[in-house]
Amino acid sequence: MPTDALLDRFLTELAVLAPAAPVAVWAHGSLAGGDYQEGRSDLDLIAVVDGPLTPRTIWQVAKVHARLRSEPLAPLLHCTYLTPDTADDAERPHLTWAHQQLFKRTVTPVTRRELHAFGRVLHGKAPAGLLPPVPDRELCEFVVRDQRDFWRPAVDNASLWTKDVWVGLGMITYARASVTLRDGRLISKREALDLLPGLGAPVELVEDIRSRRYDSPAPSTPTEEWATRRAGLTRSYLGPAIDELVTAYS
Repeated sequence: MPTDALLDRFLTELAVLAPAAPVAVWAHGSLAGGDYQEGRSDLDLIAVVDGPLTPRTIWQVAKVHARLRSEPLAPLLHCTYLTPDTADDAERPHLTWAHQQLFKRTVTPVTRRELHAFGRVLHGKAPAGLLPPVPDRELCEFVVRDQRDFWRPAVDNASLWTKDVWVGLGMITYARASVTLRDGRLISKREALDLLPGLGAPVELVEDIRSRRYDSPAPSTPTEEWATRRAGLTRSYLGPAIDELVTAYS
């Protein structure tokens, strides 16, 4: 299986980082939650390395990912690098490899809760031994803020919504946010798609997202006419839905 081969190669490469060998490597997202679709889902990983991320260590991390470039699925492998001394800071941006480049981003309360709830240990210690638990209030405040400050302004940017990735992720994230705020649970993308019609989402829109995630072979690129119509359906639904959600839980 290409996914297993890539993960094995990645762990082998990480093991020779010196002096910052990995203390733990975890999977979250679809890879850990049972909804992974090979070739379509990202491989979302967290590595906790032993020691500070010095310029030399950062260079070594970049070399690790460079050596993986020719591996199948390598563009989908994303990894954020923590250290034992920085792992508990939810506001701190951490070194991350994603989209074929290095940058910094936080490990969000949603990701941290995923790791505690169903994180997959690929190497070393479990998340509970290195990450503090995420209180319900912190999780809910983040979810509301994400819907209000990121997704709601994005809805007004019409050019984004002709793209498959924005339509799928926007709709699924909204459904997941609704369940987290209502029940305190994290749900899979498949569960989110099952719930969206009951939340008033257009059925043809939900089925398009479902088909692009799960059908084999994957559907062809949407026609310009459908992409434009789909964008309108998505924005007309998400704008009011997010406004209502944010008002209810602010």
